[in-house]
This record gives sequence, C-alpha cells and structure tokens, in this order.
Amino acid sequence: MISSRGPASAADLREGLFGAQPRCHCDLAFWNGEPAGFALWFYNFSTFAGKAGIYLEDLFVEPDLRGRGIGKALLKTLARRCVDEGLPRLQWWVLDWNEPSIAVYTSLGAKPMDEWTVFRVAGPELEALAS
Repeated sequence: MISSRGPASAADLREGLFGAQPRCHCDLAFWNGEPAGFALWFYNFSTFAGKAGIYLEDLFVEPDLRGRGIGKALLKTLARRCVDEGLPRLQWWVLDWNEPSIAVYTSLGAKPMDEWTVFRVAGPELEALAS
C-alpha cells in the first residue's frame, strides 16, 4: 500500500537524495558561510523534444535572506546545468497567487504555461487506479 501520510520525514528525504536509487538532487546556497537556501530538482523527459530536462520541485531561500539574489543564483546554476548537458528546458510550478515569485521568474525570462492543467492522483484514488 502506498502511504498518503502527511509531510515528508527526514528519512524520506534521505532516501530520495542518498538512497540506493536516488530520485532527486539538491543544490545548496550559502550566505556568509551559513545555509541560505536550496533547489531540489530531478531530471524529467519530453517526448516532444526527445530529450531530458530539469524539473525544479522546490526553490527555497531563508526569509530573512530573500532579495539578495540567492534564488536567482540557484536558478542560474540549474540553467547552466541544462546548457552544459544539452537539456532544452528547465521548468517548475508556482502557485498562481504567489505574485512576488511570478514577477521574479518572468523577469528572468520564464514563461507561464497557461494552456496546461496540472493533474494529480494520490492516496485512495491512486490505489484504486492501480488495482
């Protein structure tokens, strides 16, 4: 049975990042030698492009350090990885009410994909679909 419990545990994250079959990667940012933020990401694949890309799952910067370019630096690092590896795109979701983040992303050249609707199957519905 697939667990649909609440927030991830440290053990869940450890397994996802460092387990026998890592499922994601994490870039860390530091400010004055202290942890300041992270970008958690994984490779995805586009049948349209015929190539892998990077999907950014989470971008986080400590609230008191926001506005200093840390998030932009993390995005630039992922963009550089895409370019260096010949990956055609970097993508992520942002909640439609998060106007400050949307403004930052569009200022960096990101384009909203308004023609797409996100779907998710989880919990009992996932179990039912799998049976």
